[in-house]
Amino acid sequence: MARGGINKALVQKARAALLARGVNPSIDAVRVELGNTGSKTTISRYLQELENTDARPQADPNRLSDELTGMVEQLLKRVLEEGNAALAQEKAAHEQNVKGLNKRIEGLEDELKKAQQEVATRDAALAGQAEELRTSQSSLQAELTRNARISQSCSDLELRVQEKDELVRSLEEKHSHARDAMEHYRNAIKEQREQDQRRHETQLQQSQHEMLQLQQTLMVRQDELTRLNRDNERLLAEARQQNKATRQNEDALKRLEGDLSLANMTAARAEGAKEMLQEQLAFAKKEAETASAEAAKLSESTADLSKQLDEALEELKLRRQAESDSSRLATEP
Repeated sequence: MARGGINKALVQKARAALLARGVNPSIDAVRVELGNTGSKTTISRYLQELENTDARPQADPNRLSDELTGMVEQLLKRVLEEGNAALAQEKAAHEQNVKGLNKRIEGLEDELKKAQQEVATRDAALAGQAEELRTSQSSLQAELTRNARISQSCSDLELRVQEKDELVRSLEEKHSHARDAMEHYRNAIKEQREQDQRRHETQLQQSQHEMLQLQQTLMVRQDELTRLNRDNERLLAEARQQNKATRQNEDALKRLEGDLSLANMTAARAEGAKEMLQEQLAFAKKEAETASAEAAKLSESTADLSKQLDEALEELKLRRQAESDSSRLATEP
């Protein structure tokens, strides 16, 4: 039984191919034709069977004529030359393909190196961005803490503004009381003057002299009353200006609260949008600086308001003292 998959049909085919090429179909030649496979014993047995069944006479190279031998040799030489030429062409084409493949491999290696460099660069950039992100998060936390402090300061300022509003309302009430007292004082002066006129009708000369003095005193008092009225009007105008400044401060506080809300929204967006983090942080810093500037302006405005209130209180004190002096002068004979 044939080994290695060799059978009689394969041996017959190899033998026919060797005969067609003018090669003696020996055992070794057949085995080479079969690809160096199969047992020599099996090949020999199949060759023996094929020779026994082949009725054609065995070809003997010595039996060929010289002319035929020459033709065979020329044909063999031509076949060898063409085969060598084809082999050379195939070899050249193969070498060209190998060179192309080598060149392509080199290109791919260069591309791989470039890709590796790009990956390394991107890794370094990602590491830098991660570090920047951590730094930005720290800055953002600091800004949030600062915004919280600013919010607390704004609340304190708002409370102080409310206290100033209460003080302004108290001053307005005191001004109203002072105006009522001034009106009462005018009525009292008028009544006193009428009583003096009735009491001194019989003493005309003395009454005229006293009336002259009273008229002079009244003119002085009217001048004082005019000045006090002007002071009251000025205080009312200042109070209105202070109310207007207070409303402006409230509007600034509302804008500041809106800016703080916008900063918080910006901080929330920063967590989900890494690419916009730098711009949002810059915007939050700008808003915080604006808030700080507005808070400073509010502090200055509050200080000016306190100063104006102190001046108003001092003027009110002087006015009361003047009213007291006027009353004292009125009661003196």
